[in-house]
Amino acid sequence: MRKICVVTGTRADYGLLRWVIDGISKSSMLQLQIVATGMHLSHEFGLTFKEIENDGYNIDLKVEMLLSSDSSVGITKSIGLGIIGFADAFKELNPDIVLLLGDRFEIFAAATAALISKIPVAHCHGGETTEGAFDESIRHSITKMSHLHFVAAREYQERVLQLGEDPENVHLVGGLGIDNIKKLSLLDKSSLESELEFKFQDTNYLVTFHPVTLDTYSGTEQITELLRALSNLVNTGIIFTMPNSDTGSRPLMNLINNFCSDHEYASSYTSLGQIKYLSTLKYVDAVIGNSSSGLLEAPTFKTATINIGDRQKGRLMASSVINCDPNCISIQNAINHLNSHAFKQSLNTTVNPNGSGGSADKIIKVLESYKYPTKLQKKFHSYP
Repeated sequence: MRKICVVTGTRADYGLLRWVIDGISKSSMLQLQIVATGMHLSHEFGLTFKEIENDGYNIDLKVEMLLSSDSSVGITKSIGLGIIGFADAFKELNPDIVLLLGDRFEIFAAATAALISKIPVAHCHGGETTEGAFDESIRHSITKMSHLHFVAAREYQERVLQLGEDPENVHLVGGLGIDNIKKLSLLDKSSLESELEFKFQDTNYLVTFHPVTLDTYSGTEQITELLRALSNLVNTGIIFTMPNSDTGSRPLMNLINNFCSDHEYASSYTSLGQIKYLSTLKYVDAVIGNSSSGLLEAPTFKTATINIGDRQKGRLMASSVINCDPNCISIQNAINHLNSHAFKQSLNTTVNPNGSGGSADKIIKVLESYKYPTKLQKKFHSYP
């Protein structure tokens, strides 16, 4: 049996990897290993490793790497700690391949340790672009450290090939988030309200705003503009999910908490978990912020998205996505457009550019049939 070591650092990447993990655990040809790290192990971010265990999966090792600092120096030191921790973890577990998803600094640390440990890396959701964050550079770096690639769309597949990867090892499987929507039993609206202790209003928005690492204006400036726009709404429920642990996250959290204290119909949550999050996504009128979920998952529900700023610039976007600048007037204009009759009618024809599901099953089939390399030298393949 091939040992597949899945590394997960956040509620978000675990949600996307959930059915891949499940498929590995049930395969007669694969042995599942799980390493939890990053935000999963932080009290501040909800100790979300418990969600993995509650779903019935064993966590083989935990790699503590997240310092109690959201500064550039703190994040850089966290990467260093992560590389040290993953070096020990991979030595102990001795996996045949390390399976990673996305573009966060925790995942970059895991990829670096795997490369130096001469362990092949399989990377999910490569080839995508996010020009407003240094995640862009991290993602492409992980692609070059990986031997096996699972991409969400044809355009992303072509981009991985442009980076010189072997066409035989670049597999178009679609977006992983759609599997959750298809396979999980979501809550009805009444049960969701009870779970959240939140009463839905005439109009409701799900708001997630993460730090911006390469933008001209700081995350604090941008979220201040967003909150100004939201404060003008009436009869509107606002559900905030807290930002991730990137540089500058704490000021954003403080501003969100202050806003919720001053507004009766606003509530914030450190982590909703997959079922409550996706159930919320189903019932709200729109997703507002700069999270990838508004582009990867919301279109499957035909839920509108207001995408603020450049953090997700470069990703494929459904017709349900409204892009706007990170200032109050632009955000207000986007909300006005969102509520127009013509736009609401257009949501019925929304198609998610990341596919219609089944990604996890495709990944499992590849992992079962993959000829695991005994040598890790890679040839640069010119494209086209």
